[in-house]
Amino acid sequence: MMGERVVITGIGAISPLGNTVEDSWNNALKGVSGIAPITLFDAQNYQVKIAAEVKNFKPDLYMSEKDARRRDRYQNLALAAARSAISQAGLGDTKYHGENFHRIGVVISSAVGGLATLSEGINTIREDGPRRVSPFLIPMLMVNGAAGLIAIEFGFQGPAMSVGSACASSSDGLGVAWMMLQSGMVDIVIAGGSEATITPIGISAFDRLGALSRNQEVDLKGNYLTPKPFDRNRDGLVMGEGAAILVLEREGLARARGVDILAEFAGYSATSDAYHITAPTPDGAGGAQAIRNVLEISCIQPDEVDYINAHGTATILNDLSETRAIKSVFGKQAYNIPVSSTKSMTGHMMGATAALEAIFSVLAIRDGVIPPTINYQNPDPECDLDYVPNKARKHPMRIVLSNSFGFGGHNSVIAIRQMA
Repeated sequence: MMGERVVITGIGAISPLGNTVEDSWNNALKGVSGIAPITLFDAQNYQVKIAAEVKNFKPDLYMSEKDARRRDRYQNLALAAARSAISQAGLGDTKYHGENFHRIGVVISSAVGGLATLSEGINTIREDGPRRVSPFLIPMLMVNGAAGLIAIEFGFQGPAMSVGSACASSSDGLGVAWMMLQSGMVDIVIAGGSEATITPIGISAFDRLGALSRNQEVDLKGNYLTPKPFDRNRDGLVMGEGAAILVLEREGLARARGVDILAEFAGYSATSDAYHITAPTPDGAGGAQAIRNVLEISCIQPDEVDYINAHGTATILNDLSETRAIKSVFGKQAYNIPVSSTKSMTGHMMGATAALEAIFSVLAIRDGVIPPTINYQNPDPECDLDYVPNKARKHPMRIVLSNSFGFGGHNSVIAIRQMA
């Protein structure tokens, strides 16, 4: 049984395309690539030398230098994005009184947590011995650390947690937030994801798996021509980082508080492939079932879907499986639904990427514009949908789906609907 409608009242992001939501969105619409040479470590001896890093991030703009040193990069990114979302939702002042703070939850997801901190800790033990390990190592590396820090920073006393489901982590986290609100457990949830895995171990591990693009080809303007979602010559994902946070709340409360409602969080569904730890089912059956479920849960007819923000990693297996999943659900109608991968610009922000794509879905509805799939040059006869190649497209929208699929066979789909 469905409860009160859940709405989105705040969004915040720090991404490879910009250190605000609007900068990230405007650059996405321009088809700007966030891919550049790795600067977070010396990648000279690595076969992968590019990534989608957050640029010019200054933690001391959002917290004290002391606090920033005692937190992992993924936690600092999360807190910065959360500040923007919380401010937009009107929760940074006295509009929602302190006695109700136990009715505000926090679900900030991460696939990995403080990977840089863990790596540094291991190196410290090896080089200087165990007594030199930082006493802050545990709170800096734990996956729930960002959620805990945001709850502490703002005094939110409802449930605080992280959901871990690889690349679907923040989509599932948003879904858990939606279920909490539907159940009446809380009134408001700060939900999203954060990730900072551009580290030697992160790059090396994904490269050894065969998932990363090693392509260093650039165009005449110096823009990297990878990743290539859905393109016949796609050769893997590009690792990204960043944070994206949304404020979800009950519609009645949002209206009573007098805050702007950005969109409705209309529904969520998740399935498991139960097939392989890293590969999707070739026919996309698990993803297709998640899409069918979210349409039913959200009371959306297939012909009402105006746009799909694809998982679109630019790996051979994912893009084909996702295309087949969409065609399985929508049949011939699939060819009339624009589908684009913003990972072509942001890279794959791992556990944070789904939350940013949810924000992009909200903004696509707001502005009536679909962000493109850049680097799309050579059509793949097996990936034959409308991928909005290379240029943004004006397109009035009311309902958007956002797909997120993760290692382990996780399939997560959310539906965003324009408020009537």
